Amino acid sequence: MIASSDVAVAGIAVGGVVAGLFLLLRGFIGYRAAGRITGTSVSRIASLAVGEVLVTGIAEAVELTLISPLQSVPCLYYRSRITEASDGDGRDVFREERAVGFRVRGAGGSVRVFPSRARFDVPDRFDESPGAWGGGVVGLQPRIGSVFAPGPADRDQQIAALLTVHAVGQEGLLGRSGLPLSLAGGRNRYREARIEPGETVTVVGRVLPFADLDDPAAANLLDGTDIEAADPEIAADLAEARAAGLLAATPEEAWGNAAIEGFGIGRPVRTPELDPAANRPPPPDPALAARAAAAFEIAPDALILATSDEVPMVVSLGGPTQVAARGERQFVLGLVGGAVAIASMMALAIMVQGGAR
Repeated sequence: MIASSDVAVAGIAVGGVVAGLFLLLRGFIGYRAAGRITGTSVSRIASLAVGEVLVTGIAEAVELTLISPLQSVPCLYYRSRITEASDGDGRDVFREERAVGFRVRGAGGSVRVFPSRARFDVPDRFDESPGAWGGGVVGLQPRIGSVFAPGPADRDQQIAALLTVHAVGQEGLLGRSGLPLSLAGGRNRYREARIEPGETVTVVGRVLPFADLDDPAAANLLDGTDIEAADPEIAADLAEARAAGLLAATPEEAWGNAAIEGFGIGRPVRTPELDPAANRPPPPDPALAARAAAAFEIAPDALILATSDEVPMVVSLGGPTQVAARGERQFVLGLVGGAVAIASMMALAIMVQGGAR
């Protein structure tokens, strides 16, 4: 008969093997990432050439920003997780990872980054659980409304947003946030990693002309929610419409005035064609037109950063030195995990040999 204490020890040993191997695998991934950073010289953005490069600079929003699910923070990338914490680090009950296209600005210029299929090296900046005596989770502010928000606001809009006080209620936070109410209670663990506008990032990827992107719209988004990115039925309908010549050649032909940036909010960047009896909008704003052109219009020969099968993209938070140091720490932790796995396997072997006698 096997003693209950032996079963408990065996369970601990098996857990040690699994955890140790997981840490070892993460350690090798960190070592490889650190080696890729230290083995590639930083390229000047002003003099980029086609091929693999490493650039570092300040991340800037372009057309859109994201709103993170757990803390409602405007960002360019987030990875959010809610895990069952009743028995340690349990299964994920919620997991979401997204990124939008952004710009990296360094000395002498900037380059547009299309993050689809990229791997993000970003540590958690929010990691909380309910207190031992119950109560809420400090810092938890689930998202209300859409995952997407407008891109960089002008100075007046930023001041107005900063001075606006929003009343926050528990029902409002959880009832309209898109997160199930049950995820806000119990002993769940909440974690979130983010890249926010204005932070330093290091990007390794492939430089290519914008015209070489097969699908710029898809390349501009990373969606890690396991939602099917393309609907085959919609794709077939579009192909049929193109073949029949039913699709307009330009947005202006398809939508008329609605294709003018800013028309929907009463601030068109160029003069629309209106009925003489219609209310006239304010005159076009050259500064707004320049902003719209910088965000939405990319020249075919403009060099951009993207991922490819030959050069996978890695986007890391921080400068090259910080990124390399983080990878080296992860490698050391992986070696510790490997030692734990070996010790646990030896303990299991001794138990099996002892039970066989």
